[in-house]
Order: sequence, then C-alpha cells, then structure tokens
Amino acid sequence: MKTVLVIGLGRFGRHMARKLIEEGNEVLAIEWNEERADSCVEIIQNIQIGDATDERFMHSLGVDNFDLCVVGIGDNFQTVLEITVLLKDLGAPYVIARANRDVHKKLLLRNGADYVVYGERELAERLAVKFGAENIFDYIVLDSDYAIYEIAIPVNWYGKSIVEMAVRNRYKVSILATKKNGKIQPLPHQDHIFSPDETLMVMGDAESVKAITR
Repeated sequence: MKTVLVIGLGRFGRHMARKLIEEGNEVLAIEWNEERADSCVEIIQNIQIGDATDERFMHSLGVDNFDLCVVGIGDNFQTVLEITVLLKDLGAPYVIARANRDVHKKLLLRNGADYVVYGERELAERLAVKFGAENIFDYIVLDSDYAIYEIAIPVNWYGKSIVEMAVRNRYKVSILATKKNGKIQPLPHQDHIFSPDETLMVMGDAESVKAITR
C-alpha cells in the first residue's frame, strides 16, 4: 500500500484517485471547489477543501510523508507549475503532473516534476497501477479482464527456473519476456533461471498478478 496525494478532482484526478483506491492505496484528495468535492465523496472518502497553491495549507498536510503526489489539474498550466514547484520545495519525493502541450511538459520536468502525462481516464488508470502498486513497473490493458504487467521477480523465485516454478499452472500468468539492463528477451525458454536483476513481462488478470507481487 502507498500513500498518495491527489490534487484536483476533475476527470483525470477523479479517475486516478478511484483506481488508486481500488488498488489498495490510501488516498487524500485536495479540491478547492466544494461542489466538485461533494460529487466525489462516494468514491473518495478522504477529501480536503483547500487551495493547493497555499504554502501554509500544503505544509500542514505533511507533503513529504506521501509516497506519491499527483497534480491532476489540466486547465491552468500556471497553477500546475506553481503546485509542482511547491510540492518539491516541501519535500514531496515523487510528483506526477499533467500537461496539455509539449512545451508545458518540458517546463514541468525542469521545475521538479518526476513524471509528466497527457490524457484522461485510460492513462490515469494505467498510472494508478504503475505507481500505486508495489513491484509493478508498467501496465498495458488488453481487455476488461487481462493486461500485460512488468513486475519484479519475487524473491522466492531467485535461482529457480520457469519450469521449476510451474509459473503458468501455479500462478495463472504467462511469461511473455524478461527484461535486463533495458533489453527485452521475448519468450524465455522453460529452463530460464530467474535472477534479481531482471524484471518479467507477464500476461494475466489483476488478482493473479497481485498475488505474485505481494
């Protein structure tokens, strides 16, 4: 479980917060518009009304204690930039910010953002899994049931082979590739020995993958 601060409950922020909560994370949302905040209380229980550009207010939240901060505001770049800089000044360890133009992305990255995104619901959900789940590094949706995940090798797999672990039968996932030093090796042989310095690209349903990465 990770602790996540989501700033702005427009479409992007709302979808990301919902998915983060579904993934088992603890989410605090900040929204200045009371009406918008009220419309989200059924899916996000922990919402504070406030101005995320107010340094005293943000300091009171203990920004540096959150694993992840998401600036989900998309209609005012100046505000997004100001909040991003403030979060970093207050010690936020990892900040995701939203941009609508390439030049905005460059400016956000130069001023403290660790990751900059475009998009709405689909991208928000993908990022919620990628950054909100332990030992999952990427996520690509295939349909409502299955997705491709990049995951860390479970510790108890180290030094053992694919056939020895009976991955498909025991864990209900298919290994599509291994990744080491940025290089992908597709369809590894059944005799492949797992090592801690590689990751796996697997296909499966969410519950099967979560069972491996816990």
